[in-house]
Amino acid sequence: MSPDQEPTPAADRPRPPASAGRPLRAHARRNRENLVAAARAAFTAADDTVPLEGIARDAGVGIGTLYRHFPTREALVEAVYAAELDDVTDSAPALLKELSPEQALRAWMERYAAFVATKRAMLNTLHSGWASGRLATPATRERITAAIGALLAEGVRAGSLRADVAADDVTAMLLGVFLSTAADDEPERTGRLLDLVVDALRPPASS
Repeated sequence: MSPDQEPTPAADRPRPPASAGRPLRAHARRNRENLVAAARAAFTAADDTVPLEGIARDAGVGIGTLYRHFPTREALVEAVYAAELDDVTDSAPALLKELSPEQALRAWMERYAAFVATKRAMLNTLHSGWASGRLATPATRERITAAIGALLAEGVRAGSLRADVAADDVTAMLLGVFLSTAADDEPERTGRLLDLVVDALRPPASS
């Protein structure tokens, strides 16, 4: 029996609450958030299968609580992936409020790199879930490209980024960077390549 199929331990199975009041719902919500946060950290640090027991321990809950929120490994991976994708796509507008478009684009690329790093430890589970139909296939590329498009558009308006570049081409360049550095343990190299991508997106100097 795989960890995904383990029954909820009897000692930790959910019991009907004494009351269905708001504090219990808030407590359950915090447990779920803690589990997702612990899983995100674990998947980022690991390149292989992450034990669910360790995630529960890091979140400060029992394995039964984990299974109540996420009955299978796929369910947990899907929640982490969705949270990561939301964070990376939603970060573009926030960065544009704080930084120039060019700086915002470079900072966003770092956030996207972190998203890709987290996803590596989840790939097998995600691919099997998507292939079987147990997990919905997210519109990841479309959402990433839309975020890049918003950053590019602001850069074009400011005159700091080229107007003749398609957002999907930038997505392809970034995926090339991440694919070529996947086996490296050199974040500095990834950073240098991202700097080159930003350089390529600057308007050519007037002659």
